[in-house]
Amino acid sequence: MSRILVVGDVMTDIIAVPEGPIVKGSDRRARVRSRPGGSGANQAVWLGAMGADVRFAARVGADDLEYYEGFFRQRHVSPALIGDAEQASGALVTIVDPDGERSFLTDRGANLNLCSADLTVDLLEGISMVMVSGYSFFAPKPRLAVRALLAEAKARGIAVAIDPASVGFLEEVGAANFLEWTEGADWLFANESEAETLCAEAEFEAQMSALGQRFGNVVIKRGRYGAALGGKDGVRLSLPAPIVTVLDSTGAGDAFAAGFIAAHLAGQAEEAALGAGIAAGAKAVQSIGGQPA
Repeated sequence: MSRILVVGDVMTDIIAVPEGPIVKGSDRRARVRSRPGGSGANQAVWLGAMGADVRFAARVGADDLEYYEGFFRQRHVSPALIGDAEQASGALVTIVDPDGERSFLTDRGANLNLCSADLTVDLLEGISMVMVSGYSFFAPKPRLAVRALLAEAKARGIAVAIDPASVGFLEEVGAANFLEWTEGADWLFANESEAETLCAEAEFEAQMSALGQRFGNVVIKRGRYGAALGGKDGVRLSLPAPIVTVLDSTGAGDAFAAGFIAAHLAGQAEEAALGAGIAAGAKAVQSIGGQPA
């Protein structure tokens, strides 16, 4: 079985679902839950739930190391975690609107200290693909570490996949910089907003062609419109999404990427892989939180 290495953030997700619009300066009843999250962690757990052979590399607070190692093993993920003695594990506050859209407040904590010593080349042994969350490129230390690991992966002929992860952080670091750091990856998984930020094209077919000049294969996640797959010659496959009730869109993109990659590494054709990604994303939005219910 093909094995995938996922590199990315581990976060504690604090999810707030208000009963109505937030009242500035006053109270609003809400349902508040806390659970493990983070883009990389979400992808790894979804992959594990789909039966993929997955290893996950990340940094967490030292006090949480034993807990998270057990958490991932229970979800069929092989953890390669480092405990940070200085920073606590990352935390993310998610506020879910009535329509399922969400806003984030992020404290990346120990994730900011991910370094080259954490991502040693032995992590690549037996690996068929390396999947890196875009969050790992948004701070200098983790960026240096993942770029070195990806260079070694490419030298070994291991496929590389990138998920841009955050429009807000892409705008902070600059699209041109992000493209320089990631150009040449075999796969890019972006939603339409991320794709537009990266290439300054508003229409998804133009986004596909533009990004295909820099990445081997481009998958654009289109939410309720489904998803498309292509490259430098444009869109070669597009599939619709099923109509479902959206409770929370947190982690839908992570689930999509996991569904696609699990099917792809299992040898399924592009149409089947794209369909598996769409099905996983649709399943994700029907429950609260970024990981399988």
